Amino acid sequence: MMLAITTIFCIMAAASAARVFPQRSSEEAAVIEWGHSAIISALDGAVATFGPQTSQGANFEVETAPVLARPIDGVGKKNTEGIKDLELPKLDNADQVAGNMVIMTDAAGLSGVALARIAKESGAAALMVVNTDQNAGDYIYSLEPENEEEEKYAEENIDIPVIMVSLQAGNVITTALATDDMANDVVNTGGALPDRVRLYAGGDRPFFEDAVSKSPVVYLIHNMLTVEECDELIRMADGKYDRVDDTTGINNYLESTMASEKTGEATAKNIDRVTLWKGSIAGKLIKDIDERISQVTGFPPEHFSDFQINKYTAGSSHEPHFDINPANGIMATITIFLNDVAQDQGGEFIFSTPQAEGGDGDGEPVYISPTKALAIVHHNTDDKYNFDQSTIHEEAALLGGYKYVAKKYVYLNPQPKHMRMVLPLMAMPFGGKLPRVFITLQTTLIDKYGIETAEVYFQKIVTMIPLLLLIAIAGAVSNFVTNKLKNDGAGKKGKEATDGKSKKATDGKSKKSKPKSKKSD
Repeated sequence: MMLAITTIFCIMAAASAARVFPQRSSEEAAVIEWGHSAIISALDGAVATFGPQTSQGANFEVETAPVLARPIDGVGKKNTEGIKDLELPKLDNADQVAGNMVIMTDAAGLSGVALARIAKESGAAALMVVNTDQNAGDYIYSLEPENEEEEKYAEENIDIPVIMVSLQAGNVITTALATDDMANDVVNTGGALPDRVRLYAGGDRPFFEDAVSKSPVVYLIHNMLTVEECDELIRMADGKYDRVDDTTGINNYLESTMASEKTGEATAKNIDRVTLWKGSIAGKLIKDIDERISQVTGFPPEHFSDFQINKYTAGSSHEPHFDINPANGIMATITIFLNDVAQDQGGEFIFSTPQAEGGDGDGEPVYISPTKALAIVHHNTDDKYNFDQSTIHEEAALLGGYKYVAKKYVYLNPQPKHMRMVLPLMAMPFGGKLPRVFITLQTTLIDKYGIETAEVYFQKIVTMIPLLLLIAIAGAVSNFVTNKLKNDGAGKKGKEATDGKSKKATDGKSKKSKPKSKKSD
């Protein structure tokens, strides 16, 4: 009991000096969408804590034209000395803004409420605030009143939706219709904006949350899976787990489970694991998930591993490690929590040494709490596909209950056919769990011949197995048919012989009976 309490306080102390995620929720997630049925573009937005909320349905939704504010930050070169933020004048192009969604930036340092007041006074139907912090990456947050005066003003006056988008998202929408020959001043004055946009609640749609924008790249995807998909993955893995033992010094290259770098010391402690080999023969559930992950992340599905399901119980942890596979470089890792874990029960996913947002030195550690259907995407390589040392990560000890995690690795190279087709076929009779003999075979070949040569041999051997099975099946069927025909032939001859004897006996009886009948006459 004392150990558990001490662990809790250690985690709390560490987390207090760290950034804790997730910070966003589905309730404040909004979508800005434009285009037609053939081509639709969309951006994620964070809804302010004031003004209409996503839960208000039609009162939140807006469909209108987007307009760049003039001045874009609400101030520009105006002399605002002595003017309070909540008394700033309308926008210069208020006549264009009226009835539309106005796009403004926070570059002048105005609060969200002050920007919303300017938009409201200019007649806007909605306000999009672009976060211009160059070091924030795709980070966005819900704007809030900064004092009691702003809180009161917002409650009484702001009745238009207010959302924040990232700087990258702002660039995307302002250049949506840009062409190569379009002049910069046309783009800068809103000439490349979409004709109309739709603003609506994100609901259960996947949306992003930036955690670390540089070294390593780490971002979260909310609602990556549905609740039903999470439950089904847990069910599919049930009864198939093996306890991870990384103290043996033996690598499992096929399933990206590497031996501990500390000889004889476990890195993965009390973790049960199974890889569900589905590949190209996967059912609708897995195919739908892979397609969604590809659409949201941009990674091609041909580079995906199959799902690796991990089960954690009280005391389970994974000490600092890298996601490395010498046989097939791992470009990125997608980690999806399949259940919720209470905040006081540990189990956080931790990046302990990310680079500071400014680009130099160590940044604050990042703690990510297990949240059902939340995906963590982290890049194991930099933009030149070189291994990134800052990707070292760990999973804090689980203090109670269970934690289920699904991992999907994104490899540098497409998965070959024997990995996508043959091995899943071999695993099919076992519910997707690959027989250990294949793992042992590949490891033995690599230890003897090296990775490149071993992969050639392994691919040839594995590819021949279905052919050998087909030959064996064909031989068995041929033997069965031959034996059947022989048995049928022997049976027929026997029947004919029996019928012949019966006929002779019958004829003999008939001949003897005829004289008797004559005597009777």
